[in-house]
Amino acid sequence: MSDRYPLSNDSILTRWMRLEIGKLNDGIVSERKSLASLLEEEKPVSRTKVGKEHVFDINVLQDLSERLPPDLHGKLKLPIIFFSDTKVPDSCYLNDPDALSALQILGELSEMRQMQQGKMWVGKSIAYAIMRKYPTVVQIAMR
Repeated sequence: MSDRYPLSNDSILTRWMRLEIGKLNDGIVSERKSLASLLEEEKPVSRTKVGKEHVFDINVLQDLSERLPPDLHGKLKLPIIFFSDTKVPDSCYLNDPDALSALQILGELSEMRQMQQGKMWVGKSIAYAIMRKYPTVVQIAMR
């Protein structure tokens, strides 16, 4: 008999997956700031979960400022975070209604999309495309 645990042992596999997901989420911003407050900073930054600086692209922030209505500047918290759930392999969700409004105004998501039970689901390919289009202001967190 071997001293190794069988790969089918769910508790070991689950613990390992949680550890790896935690590492993936180390770069996620822990304290999101409003678009308005980031625009006031000389160097717009936030801290990640491990305490490192997350520097926002000032050009992207200015673009958002010009394209979004002023009343949303104080409400929109950045970065916008999509959540990827390991139980739903091809989709992720947004749980921030102000982020949904901003993405609809920007034309990234249809006006027909609505939050249901506090979440709005999209395909991962859509979330990744939005993240590439708006670098530093969109993140994807693993759950």
